[in-house]
Amino acid sequence: MKVDHLPPSTDLLKVTVGRLETGKPWVIDFRTVPHWLNAGATQSGKSNLANALIVGLSPQPVALVGFDLKGGVEFTPYSPRLSALATSRTESLTLLDDLVALMVDRMGLCRQASARNVWQLPPALRPVPVVVLVDELAELYLMADKSEKDEIARTSTALLRVAQLGRAFGIYLFCCGQRIGSDLGPGVTALRAQCSGRICHRVNDPETATMTLGDLDPAALVSARAIAAETPGVAIVASQDGQWYRARSFHVSEQAAEHAARAYAHLAPPWDEITAHLPQAVNA
Repeated sequence: MKVDHLPPSTDLLKVTVGRLETGKPWVIDFRTVPHWLNAGATQSGKSNLANALIVGLSPQPVALVGFDLKGGVEFTPYSPRLSALATSRTESLTLLDDLVALMVDRMGLCRQASARNVWQLPPALRPVPVVVLVDELAELYLMADKSEKDEIARTSTALLRVAQLGRAFGIYLFCCGQRIGSDLGPGVTALRAQCSGRICHRVNDPETATMTLGDLDPAALVSARAIAAETPGVAIVASQDGQWYRARSFHVSEQAAEHAARAYAHLAPPWDEITAHLPQAVNA
């Protein structure tokens, strides 16, 4: 199912990324399911979903933010459409601090307007939605030596705060990883609990499948571990309805995602503008 153009979406923050085994569209809708955990080994289809989201969200009035601790090699080609991109843990912590400050600012905006969330604000006051794409989640938590302990703890806390409170204030997470295990620390387990959307492709270790699906239906875990290597794009998908499905994503090439990023670069709101009204200490 290779496509150059995803089925168009008329709804904000919604992208059709493939088909469920039932034949119905596989839709990622951040308004309904705000945060996602997407696990999969190399060549399993995990990165393909990030491509699909770039293609599907690029024409929409949203800000896209990337975390790519592989030196930026995954997301830099999409940088024309990204409002911000962090490629190191230090940059990630700065960007997460910005996201937390942005969230707190939007809390105040909603409080002043007696609104429970940004979607209850008048359109003229409603801030731009922010979709945060995280590549290789484990890199935010891995520690080379003890000197990184404090930085990792701060990173973990900030990311968890965004997951806990971001939905109401228009900030959404799509976290990807080859390996997502409890050995990365309690922060990952706490983050997993906030991600009601789960996607598990073929994985190389049982722990990753367990972390992604193990707190849901045990049958989903069994099905995920049975995904064959020769079926890239096949995944077990679970979300807010309590059900899980076998699904297959459309194949969206890196070239198609790069083209979308360039074509819609003019829709990327500069991060400096989004955060201009925040306390100067955050932007420093």
